[in-house]
Amino acid sequence: MSTYQYSVDDLLYLMARLRDPQTGCPWDIKQDYASIAPSTLEEAYEVVDAIEKQDFVHLKEELGDLLFQVIFYSQIGKEENRFEFAGVVNDLVEKLVRRHPHVFPEGILHSKIDNRHTLPTDVKARWEAIKQQEREAKGAQSLLADVPLNLPALSRAAKLQKRAASVGFDWDDVQGPIAKVREELLEVEDALSKADVLGVEEELGDLLFAAVNIARYLKIDPEQSLRKASHKFESRFNYIETHLGKPLTDASIDEMNQLWDGAKHQK
Repeated sequence: MSTYQYSVDDLLYLMARLRDPQTGCPWDIKQDYASIAPSTLEEAYEVVDAIEKQDFVHLKEELGDLLFQVIFYSQIGKEENRFEFAGVVNDLVEKLVRRHPHVFPEGILHSKIDNRHTLPTDVKARWEAIKQQEREAKGAQSLLADVPLNLPALSRAAKLQKRAASVGFDWDDVQGPIAKVREELLEVEDALSKADVLGVEEELGDLLFAAVNIARYLKIDPEQSLRKASHKFESRFNYIETHLGKPLTDASIDEMNQLWDGAKHQK
């Protein structure tokens, strides 16, 4: 078992010191929930990036940076007498115990049950039912009410679609959303032919939403799928830059396309 010099308690102490009005860090003292929110998003994406690159050496570091965001919010909450880190942990454990009755049968952390014959599909259905009960207890008026507005657009679209599908509002098979993509593409072309700028924007949104529905139906994360496509584009464009032998501005589209085709055959 590895031993470490510092613990979570030390991290909490460090955060309190950073926020101390007299002896703390001037930058940290000035921050609030809103000002550090962009950093939280950035740190979350850096965790995902390390995972996708299988860069497990840096994953530990990135997880630490993400944890620091939680500690930061918790310190601000404590200063404002709203909540503290211990309460965040308590509520999280309480929620996870409640959502896993197949693991904690008595609703108690240390209760156990033989779970070897429980099917993942049963777990998923029970999980969604419990989450819906929680939403109703919070007074949510709509099944979609608590889907965060600030999620990345692709992820939010997929989450909205998944939530609607959970009550049967879904296609019979994947051919439905595929046909919808074709329909929306025709509507984009129609809006373009009419030089309808606002219409094009709307129809492009519908086209993207329909494409997300294909991914959601096939249980593919649209964000991850698009990130992979972007990485592939970046790699192939870098191949053009490396093999062109002259500035990009001096190259013709035919020269770049020829190298692009060559990049497609690289491993």
